[in-house]
Amino acid sequence: MTHLRSRRRRLVAPLGLVLTLATLGIAPAAQAATPAADTPAATTQTGPKLPYVVNTRTDHRTISSVEKAIARAGGEIVITYRQIGVIVVHSTNPAFGEQIRKVRGVQSAGATRTAPLTPAGITREGDTDKLTAAEAAKIRERAGEGQEPLEAEQWDLRAIGADKAAKINPGSSKVTVGVIDTGVDDTHPDLAPNFSASQSANCVGGKPDTSPGAWRPYQPDHDHGTHVAGEIAAARNGIGVAGVAPGVKVAGIKVSEPDSQLFFPESVVCAFVFAADKGIEITNNSYYVDPWLYNCMDDPDQRAIVDAVNRSQLYAQRKGTLNVAAAGNSNHDLDSDAIVDDSSPDDVPTPITRTIDPHECFDIPTQLPGVVTVSSVGVKGTKSYFSTYGKGVIDVAAPGGDKYQIPDTPEKNGRILSTVPGGGWDYMQGTSMASPHAAGVAALLKSEHPWASPAQLQAMLKAQADNPGCPTEPYDGNGDGVVDAWCKEGKRTNGFYGAGIVDALDAVN
Repeated sequence: MTHLRSRRRRLVAPLGLVLTLATLGIAPAAQAATPAADTPAATTQTGPKLPYVVNTRTDHRTISSVEKAIARAGGEIVITYRQIGVIVVHSTNPAFGEQIRKVRGVQSAGATRTAPLTPAGITREGDTDKLTAAEAAKIRERAGEGQEPLEAEQWDLRAIGADKAAKINPGSSKVTVGVIDTGVDDTHPDLAPNFSASQSANCVGGKPDTSPGAWRPYQPDHDHGTHVAGEIAAARNGIGVAGVAPGVKVAGIKVSEPDSQLFFPESVVCAFVFAADKGIEITNNSYYVDPWLYNCMDDPDQRAIVDAVNRSQLYAQRKGTLNVAAAGNSNHDLDSDAIVDDSSPDDVPTPITRTIDPHECFDIPTQLPGVVTVSSVGVKGTKSYFSTYGKGVIDVAAPGGDKYQIPDTPEKNGRILSTVPGGGWDYMQGTSMASPHAAGVAALLKSEHPWASPAQLQAMLKAQADNPGCPTEPYDGNGDGVVDAWCKEGKRTNGFYGAGIVDALDAVN
């Protein structure tokens, strides 16, 4: 399994509890931590270079003092996000984390990966199984009046009424959805009309680069972010596919590493802060923050990762940004007592196997407070076989595809068709695809209600959702005769679909 929340036509292996800072066991950025008496002395120890996040109080005096302590401990500051009290640091001192955690004003600190910075990391093979010319021609023959040439294959739009919604309100160009992902190919003809270069950047490494084209994928097969962008805002311009909100703007904020395509904490922190400061109304987050699928609060490094990313996404919320995230593709029940995580850390060749409590170890950003957590459904409107779920965790559901649920379309492909780099189109499935459908509906709601705060948008997103309720029969997603998941029912929500499946048509009516 990879960190990306998608599965393609040829499959490659790729949350939200309502949490408060107190639940996470993290002091708010403005609250003082218990001070330590000593500061680290200058160090001569050397080891592999690792990146760290150091989380402090936000007052100028504390940050300046901590920055000096970082230097004494053998740390090199990459960037300081003073507005949230997060400092990104590189250090070759093996004891850096332990030493800096003792400094007055430091509330948490830890390494953001387990492998050193120098190696390329674990390479993920790409999948370039694009829609062929013959397949495209077959789909175009079925295009109806007023449809995009490839829209006959987009069962997902019809499932949530997005095709009808576009005739009423396709979304406002004053609303931007930021795609925090592997980069977006803004030259794609379906994306170019709606792309916002002024709100796009490369945040890899933790520091934003806004030079022209920096937001584009490193390689053509780094297609995940471009696919997500098309699902949200591919233009209705008579070329290929359409997005859920074809009138809104889309921005690309690249956070994945050049070789491994992993999403490390310092890059994600940069992305949330950048999105907030650039006035982006909604972000889509179809990934989990590497290298840990679940970050456990009893580990000082993982605790610091949760703290840093949470500060950044809360900052975005305070600035008016709604953050939408994919639930995950592990078919895990996030309301259970125990989950086996055998994929972490994923920046080394051999991960460990551990049993974690999902109430104490968190998939981020999706399980962070205020983030909209999205599960996936297929064409039948039932939970996708891979989708993670959990009562009190899932906020809404949306089409993400399912190879076992077959639509009546020209190609009869149960996955989601969208844009990929180089001007083509491809099928993928995953909660990676469900999240942008929800983000697109949120963008339609923001277009209709520009005054709405992130919390109000989330409430409206849930209010317009259609809740099918838990299945009446035991859930067997892949049809092998074995029960794969158990849906817990509540008064208004349930473990599979949260408040229900998003509805674009209701959003604009």
